[in-house]
Amino acid sequence: MRQYLEFEKPVAELEAKIDELRRMPASGEINIAEEVARLSAKADAQLKGIYAKLTPWQKTQVARHAERPKAAGVIAALIEDFIPLAGDRAFADDAAIIGGMGRFRGTPVMVIGTEKGTDTETRIKHNFGMAKPEGYRKAKRLMELAGRFNLPILTFVDTSGAFPGIEAEARGQAEAIARGIEACLSAPVPLVATIIGEGGSGGAIALAAGNAVLMYEHAIYSVISPEGCASILWRDSAQAPVAAEAMRITAQDLKKLGLIDEIVQEPLGGAHRDPEAALAALGDEVERQLAPLKDLSPEALKAKRREKFLAMGKVGL
Repeated sequence: MRQYLEFEKPVAELEAKIDELRRMPASGEINIAEEVARLSAKADAQLKGIYAKLTPWQKTQVARHAERPKAAGVIAALIEDFIPLAGDRAFADDAAIIGGMGRFRGTPVMVIGTEKGTDTETRIKHNFGMAKPEGYRKAKRLMELAGRFNLPILTFVDTSGAFPGIEAEARGQAEAIARGIEACLSAPVPLVATIIGEGGSGGAIALAAGNAVLMYEHAIYSVISPEGCASILWRDSAQAPVAAEAMRITAQDLKKLGLIDEIVQEPLGGAHRDPEAALAALGDEVERQLAPLKDLSPEALKAKRREKFLAMGKVGL
C-alpha cells in the first residue's frame, strides 16, 4: 500500500476512489473505465500542481520518503557483477556504508553508498544510514583501492548525517570524516557523486567531494538537518519548515549557487512513485557525467576537483 505524505492528501483521496472503482463489478449504471480515466487524469493534474510548487520542507519530506530508492537498490539496479567489500581493516565493518566493485554499463567501477534500510530490521542493521568512524575509514580504503586499480568511483549518498554517539566521537569521528573528504579530493580516478535522498552535513560530503556532484530533483543537501538548525537558532524543532526555507537545501537552490553540477529529474510525484524510471534517469546522467572524465589524467582529475571546491563560496569584489 502506497504511503502518502501530508500534502498529498487530495491525491490520496482520488486514488482511493480509483482503487474502489476498479474493484467494483461491471454494471450498466456507470461506465467504470470512463470514470477511472477521468479520476486518473484529475489525480495526475493534482499531483503535477502539488509537485510544481513544493516548499523546501515538503521536499525534505519527499527526500525522506520510506519508499524512495535507497543506495542498495541503486546498486542493484545500476551495477552488474557487484562484489561487496567490507571492513576498515582497523576496527569493524560499518553497515551504514556499503561498497564494492562491479560494472556500470560495461565499465569496471568502485561503488560506495550510505544505506538507510527499507524496514525496521534493515534500518537498525544499517543504523539509519548514520555512519561511524569505521564506515568512513572503509570508504577511504575503497577509494584508495579504486585508485590502485584505476577504477572510477561512483558514490550514492543518503544520510541525515554521521552518527553522533559518544563511541563514534571516542573513535575519532571528525578525523575519519576529514580523511574521507581528503580521499575524495586526492583520488587519481574519476569520482561521480549523487545525493539520492538526504545529504546531511560532513557525513554526506565525506563521500560527495567529486568531480561531478549530482542530485535527484527532490533530494536535499545541507550542513545540518532543518530540525537541528531550528533547535539551535530558535530552540524549537517545530520551526524546521522555516529553517528549511532559509538554508537553501534544495537541488534547485544548490544548482543556482554552483554547489552541485546537475539535477536528475524524478518521475511525477517523486522517485518513490516510479523507482524504475528514476533509476534509469540516474544511470543515464551518471554515464553522461562519467564519459568525459575517463579521458583525463590523474593529475588533471585531482586539479579540477580541487579547483571546483576551492571556488565554492567565492564572492566577486
